[in-house]
Amino acid sequence: MTLSSIPLATSDLQISGGIRRSSTQICAPVMAETVDQMLLLMRKAKELGADLVEVRVDFLKNFSPRQDLEILIKQSPLPTLITYRPIWEGGQYDGDESQRQNALRLAVELGADYVDVELKVAHDFYNAIQGKKPEKVKIIVSSHNYQNTPSVEEIGDLVAKILSTGADIVKVATTALDIIDSARVFQVLVHSQVPMIGIVMGEKGFISRILSAKFGGFLTFGSIEAGVVSAPGQPSVTDLLDLYNFRQIGPDTKVHGVIGNPIGHSKSPHLYNGAFKSVNFNGIYLPLLVDNVANFLNTYSSPDFVGYSYTIPHKEAGFNCCDEIDPIAKEIGAISCMIRRPDGKLKGYNVDYLGAIAAIEEGLRASNGASNGSGSPLAGKLFVVMGAGGAGKALAFGGKEKGARVVVANRSYDKAKQLASKVGGEAISLAELENFHPEEGMILANTTSVGMKPKIENTPLPKHALKHYSLVFDAIYTPKLTRLLREAEESGATIVYGTEMFINQAFVQFEKFTGLPAPKQLIRDTLARNT
Repeated sequence: MTLSSIPLATSDLQISGGIRRSSTQICAPVMAETVDQMLLLMRKAKELGADLVEVRVDFLKNFSPRQDLEILIKQSPLPTLITYRPIWEGGQYDGDESQRQNALRLAVELGADYVDVELKVAHDFYNAIQGKKPEKVKIIVSSHNYQNTPSVEEIGDLVAKILSTGADIVKVATTALDIIDSARVFQVLVHSQVPMIGIVMGEKGFISRILSAKFGGFLTFGSIEAGVVSAPGQPSVTDLLDLYNFRQIGPDTKVHGVIGNPIGHSKSPHLYNGAFKSVNFNGIYLPLLVDNVANFLNTYSSPDFVGYSYTIPHKEAGFNCCDEIDPIAKEIGAISCMIRRPDGKLKGYNVDYLGAIAAIEEGLRASNGASNGSGSPLAGKLFVVMGAGGAGKALAFGGKEKGARVVVANRSYDKAKQLASKVGGEAISLAELENFHPEEGMILANTTSVGMKPKIENTPLPKHALKHYSLVFDAIYTPKLTRLLREAEESGATIVYGTEMFINQAFVQFEKFTGLPAPKQLIRDTLARNT
């Protein structure tokens, strides 16, 4: 099953000429032990921009249904969804079932906007209310699967079963074992003829919470405080609105993201979503926690899934999935950017080398105080690259392309030799690098992880060896000022931060994703705020 042929027949979600493209609402779960605490949280949810609150009365201590529900429903500043989740459906309530259902019936009588009833007891519940419900009260009949995400056919059957109860709104929440699981829920969501909430729980289901707006979900959940969630993988209301531009997502929004594992640390969504918004580009950029790149690309093969950044450990897997590869990326043997062309073909690029080399050239030009003509300031320089992995390859090939004399230093000499022979350079082991100084004014680029957070006291090269270099670049950007860069600066070298490589990469990728000039200052400012 793929998402290549889903007809996005959701034109009713488009508001012509308006900013808001999606009618998908943001619901903030309210979980607290007292009614007063819940009322405070409701007010906060409204301030943050939520559309409604899910009142989780199963969290209340000493819950007194008539008294408490009346206050919560009448005094809520937002529409209310009353949920009294039993332990057998993943909630907190572990008492008498008839008392629980009585409380839910009371919520209907008192005029809650929505009342959530579990599929397992929905027929009993409907029989008990005997059609006596105010018109404005909508019943959500829900099913939660904490084990996995069934097949499209099984989810479809489940939706039909929920509808047969008389539900006003269908809610299906499943669990993601893989990022491709969300596609099955999207498939059902986009074809649903009734209001439907489709959520895939867990970190690997995160995209379902954002893209529900693209595929026509009735609502998504956003926490009031980051990390204080009612289900795993839930973003905050603030992130939905400010980071992911949730209101602007519509059926025709183009999907981009960074493919990696792990991926939660990535700053890329901050950069691209803000940049997309600043130029009114109808796109979203997501963190994509991918186990198998080929499966991901085959599943999300619709023309709307258009652009990806690649990070550890998937650069080579991405390379193997391309239909076409930029010549230098082909030489490097790894990609860091992929674009789906209008004909559906996937083209790979390596923007690591473009970003890093541009940053080094800028550093050299600034230190020379001149533009150095039209040629590269790297031309003719002795360029030492530490590390022979993906980034090391990118720097070595980039240096060769700019006319530098390349030396590859790696812990494994054989690996260094292999890369050096491809770029017509010299190979040495990292152990030898400490005493390597055939000339003064060399350029050093570190692509190893030595000195990266949390081991920030480490450095790949002792300070006394740094005096022979005129410029030192470190691909690490957490922390920004590594020990290597600090000691290089103390030794008189010009230093270039890894963030500069990251920024230059972002400029290149933004232009490939959108076809528009990158808002460079905005991207710089955003990165400065988020590092």
